[in-house]
Amino acid sequence: MRARIAAIGLVLLAALGVGTASAAAPAGEQGIGGSRLDRILHRGEVRVCSTGDYRPFTYRDPATGEWSGIDIDMAGDLATRLGVRLTLVQTTWGTLLDDLGRRCDLSVGGISVTLHRATRAFYSEPYLRDGKTPITRCENADRLATLEQIDQPGVRVIVNPGGTNEQFVGTHLERATIVRHPDNNTIFAEIIAGRADLMITDAVEARWQAKRLPELCAVHPDEPFTFSEKAYLLPRGDTVLQEWVDQWLHLARNDGTYDRFARPWLG
Repeated sequence: MRARIAAIGLVLLAALGVGTASAAAPAGEQGIGGSRLDRILHRGEVRVCSTGDYRPFTYRDPATGEWSGIDIDMAGDLATRLGVRLTLVQTTWGTLLDDLGRRCDLSVGGISVTLHRATRAFYSEPYLRDGKTPITRCENADRLATLEQIDQPGVRVIVNPGGTNEQFVGTHLERATIVRHPDNNTIFAEIIAGRADLMITDAVEARWQAKRLPELCAVHPDEPFTFSEKAYLLPRGDTVLQEWVDQWLHLARNDGTYDRFARPWLG
């Protein structure tokens, strides 16, 4: 009877995705420990997904293929502390969850903590507090500051599909015109060119883009519309890898590593 109960329990755990970190091990890595962490160490490589389109966290130059950003530097530090090589894998906001575990061991790049994502993946401990705020041409900053001002007929709100920006405007705006633009690297140029009036994005991105593009102003980034946090995304069920990443991140945030990488971008 006990054996039967134990077997039923294992079936239920598998159905919930708990304790099954090694179930999706690719050919050649099966039987190597119970955690993806063991497989990373065995292959001598950590595969990290990132969208490459969300500065200051992640950017991949379309001309050269070179990566940069705070979280790209952090991924390099993670690999160094593991003693393995880093392989960066480009993903999109729409395929972020599908690629995790299948193409990469973890995902980085300004990823907001959401309950939806938490149903399919684990998060590391948060490393940054943030929230949604408008960014617009500076002459429009006063008249496009509140959701009531923004959600008006004729106001064009540009958004990159697949992430929390699109979720926010879909939830909060009913009368404004939503303009979907697939390339987050060029989306701010659309506002400057007058093809959109504003974008609602994370305050840290709004600040950085306003610093880079003097035509644009971040609107009340210190008082955003929402509360959110940034963290790294990990395969669901792998508590061993999650605990190692949490410990590494805790040390990096307190020994000056994170500040050293963030300072050139955030000041």
